[in-house]
Formats: sequence, structure tokens, C-alpha cells
Amino acid sequence: MQIDEFDFELPEELIAQTPLKDRIASRLLVMNREDESMHHHVFADCLDYLKPGDCLVLNDTKVLPARLFGLKEDTGAKIEVLLLTQVGSDRWEVLVKPAKKVRVGTVLTFGDGRLRATCIEEREHGGRVFDFSYKGIFYEVLDELGEMPLPPYIKEQLSEKDRYQTVYAKEEGSAAAPTAGLHFTDELMEQIKEKGVHIAFLTLHVGLGTFRPVSVDTIEEHTMHAEYYNISKETADLLTETRRNGGRIISVGTTSTRTLETIMCDHGRFVAASGWTDIFIYPPYQLKAIDGLITNFHLPKSTLIMLVSAFAGKEFVLKAYQEAIKEKYRFFSFGDAMLII
Repeated sequence: MQIDEFDFELPEELIAQTPLKDRIASRLLVMNREDESMHHHVFADCLDYLKPGDCLVLNDTKVLPARLFGLKEDTGAKIEVLLLTQVGSDRWEVLVKPAKKVRVGTVLTFGDGRLRATCIEEREHGGRVFDFSYKGIFYEVLDELGEMPLPPYIKEQLSEKDRYQTVYAKEEGSAAAPTAGLHFTDELMEQIKEKGVHIAFLTLHVGLGTFRPVSVDTIEEHTMHAEYYNISKETADLLTETRRNGGRIISVGTTSTRTLETIMCDHGRFVAASGWTDIFIYPPYQLKAIDGLITNFHLPKSTLIMLVSAFAGKEFVLKAYQEAIKEKYRFFSFGDAMLII
């Protein structure tokens, strides 16, 4: 299948640069797979489409303020560092800019020396491995010195860090937010529970590979990045019970979906598990784990729009995207959402 089959023209002014003040005020395009109908709502109306006995699955990963700006200890040159993956107790795989100035043995300082990093390994595409040293608790130091690593298509500064964080974020480790979850508030989640809808949590730490463009011509040639996931026994049991009782499993975001599908592919049922997944979902893949999906509007030719197309059908999804463009929906991380049932 050709990558170009998932291309579309998106006016630049529809790329949301800042989040709405009210999370649930985002627009919601509801797509019915059975009759291919579409209905326009605001996000708070998702409650009307949830039924008692359904289970909503949320990714509780927490975004690290992983972008740091430091200085080379010997020359004072400015270096940007982006934390990617923790590979040891105080050891991280990172991206650096400009990479040519950072070699094995280079020492960087951040925040007047409160945090120091020594390069111990060089990797391709600007990748490095750093050993960090600091006083206190690493995540507290990072919270003070770091910035949120917003996607490259967002040019505006984020005034509040928490707006690139879900209200239920808990497990630290993501380089990017699971953006479908940004629309939920504590109040909406309480209303969902009061309606008799179950809420289950899992964790998938989103890597920066989610923003990397597909650089091959055919989908089959593309290699997915691997991301760490964890699903508890409590969540696995709740999902199993939901299915047994005839309820629907509605996944919030492509990250939750990839985790659930990984479990089903590896085990054939919902079980407690953790590990790394590089599952790549695209048509004609048949999803086994979910009955509904809440997701944002994604980039042209991205692996994310391919996953959504596997669930709802490529033609229907692209038709919905054209409808969203016509109605001037806001796109990407801080944009509007769709509910596919």
C-alpha cells in the first residue's frame, strides 16, 4: 500500500498552536462506522455516546519536561538536549543540537551547574547517551530546569506546563502527550463514572518517533519505533469482564489502542503484561481489542492516521477529514477530536 494514499491537503491555519482554555470545549466529530454517518458536537457531548457497562481506556503516562538548554563546560557553547529514554539509573539516551559539538567526554552544565551531563556514547541522527549528576531528586531538578517538548509543528510557547498533560497523568516517562486524553477534565470523568461507565488505565510512554514522518514510499517498508508499555492485572480483569458482559471497550488515543492490540496479538486475551511494542497497525489489519476510539486529527501520511483507517476504513476516515477541514476543525495535538463507534 502506498503512503500517498493517506495524504491530504491541510490549510496551515487549521493547525492548533495553543490549547483551548476549557478542555471539554473542543469540537467532537462523531463517526458511526455502521452507516458512515457523521455528527458535529463539542467534546463534553461524548458522554451521550457512552453506555453503562462500557469501559473507557486511558493512557496515564506523564510527559517529562524533557527539553533542556545547557552549556559546554569547556567552551560555553549553547547545546539543546532532549531526553528520550532512561537506560540506567542516571543514564539517558538523548538527542542533542548541534550534535557535531557533542562528542564522547563532552560535559554539559544546566542551571548554573545544578545538573551536569557527561556524554559516554555517540549514536546516529544526533543521538547520544549521557550520564547525569545532580543533588536531590532528578525529576524535581528536571521539573525546574526543563521545558515541555512540544511537537515541531507547534510554534507558540506554552504558558502552562499542565496543558500538555492529561489530568490523570501519573507514570513519568513520555516525550510527548497522549493528546486524545487532553480533552478530559476531572469533572467529566466523574460524570462518566456516574453513568455506569468503567474507566481503566494503562501506560505507554510515547516516544518522539510518533512525530517522525514516514520516509518510505510503501507502508510495508516502514519500521515502527518501540515504546514501553504496562498493563496491570486490575485493568486486564476489568477489560475481560467488560467483554464478558457485552460492554464496549472504547480506547482513548492511538497509544492506548496500540497497547491493547499488542496484548491481544501476543496473548489472545487481556492479561497483565509489560515490555516494548513496535506494533504497526494499518489497513487491512483487523483490530481485536477495541469497539470504539477517541482520537485527535493527525498528520497527513502519518502512522497515526493509518491506525485510525484500519479501525474505521480509509475512505471513511479521509472523508471525515475533508468534512473537518470544511468545517474548520482544529488539527493535531492541541486540536479537536473525533469519536469513532
